[in-house]
Amino acid sequence: MTKKPDPDTGQKRRTSRWGQGKRYRVAGIPGVKDRSFEKLHGPDGANAWLAKAQHESTSGEFIDPRRGQMLLKDYIEQEWWPRRDYDNPSTEATVKGRVWTHIVPQLGQHQMNAVKTKQLGEWLKTLKATVGPGTANECWRYLSAIFQAAIDDERLTRNPCRRQTTLRVPTRPPAKARAWSKERVLAVQAAMDGRFQLCVDLGVGAGLRSGEVFGLSVDDIDFDGQRILVRRQVKKVGAKLAFALPKGEKTREVPVPEYLLKRIEDALNRRPAQSVTLPWKDPRPPTTEREAEEREPQTHALILTSAWGGAIRRDGFDTRVWKPALAAAGVIPPPVETKQPVKHRPGKLRTVLTYQESREDGFHALRHTFASVQLDAREPIVAVSKWLGHADPSITLRIYAHMMPEADGRGRSAMQNWFENS
Repeated sequence: MTKKPDPDTGQKRRTSRWGQGKRYRVAGIPGVKDRSFEKLHGPDGANAWLAKAQHESTSGEFIDPRRGQMLLKDYIEQEWWPRRDYDNPSTEATVKGRVWTHIVPQLGQHQMNAVKTKQLGEWLKTLKATVGPGTANECWRYLSAIFQAAIDDERLTRNPCRRQTTLRVPTRPPAKARAWSKERVLAVQAAMDGRFQLCVDLGVGAGLRSGEVFGLSVDDIDFDGQRILVRRQVKKVGAKLAFALPKGEKTREVPVPEYLLKRIEDALNRRPAQSVTLPWKDPRPPTTEREAEEREPQTHALILTSAWGGAIRRDGFDTRVWKPALAAAGVIPPPVETKQPVKHRPGKLRTVLTYQESREDGFHALRHTFASVQLDAREPIVAVSKWLGHADPSITLRIYAHMMPEADGRGRSAMQNWFENS
């Protein structure tokens, strides 16, 4: 209504907004933002809100539902991600890649309090059709962590990912380590370019991870003591490379046979080690003096390098060296060839080879083979765990228990001797 009455009738006049606004307003509750309502009574009315807000405000449990109307994408970008603090830049890059690739595009335009079982089910269906169970499980855990943070920020009252009884939540499949036969190891090695065949020797002969192989320097080989010092790896952070401590930030020593030392010596005679300089741990520009000191570049004479003398990229090695060798040795099927247009060159096509994904036939299979040989030789599990660089022998036992030699015969003999001598 207008503030001034009509000069002719003396009555207040209706404005253009007559009947369009909300008539009832709740205000004055400590810590609660004012809110307007169309109705006074009923479950959605001002009185019901007033009673609920007063009770929860007094008990310190009030959460304004309007704070949950923020888009999930905005919450992730503006509040959740800026507070993340990862010591390992590779972990940070992995988490960010998962969230921005699989969560933000599919669920980001929903209001947070509008993400219910229906929306989660549709997202899971798409997720399971595009990624493996391990990645799907990670994405589910990241989404749950985001919603849990929103609860801590008093934007939500419950986490829709928790206590799900309707949806089939993705689980990470149990991985069973499998060793390769000697014939398969040699077949894959023979299918590689000669420059990279030493990678197989180091993986199967010393149990090194691929990043540790690419970070191995001449100074890490103790020819007299017949051992390899595993002191660094080459890791990818975003699109750049850096030196870093081995996984678990633990260095270790691995005893190796003369055969492997001879293979290393022959490789160095054919192609001398190349000096490579990379930042330590994190290739991003430092923002403080302490970061500048921690990320100070290091130079090492690497035994294995790329064609142009730089550090080997694990993803490039996997695509251009490892998988072609697997296919040539018959471990995986031949690649599927497709034609794709070349950017900035209209009408020009390039051939793209797509290989079958096979996690159990990754470079780690060589490490499993190393463990298998050592355990079959009845080396103590504690020693094998140390050589593999595991944090605890229980990890080694969990992964490789099925590879340990059968003890039934020895156990029977021991008990027979015990009874006979009692």
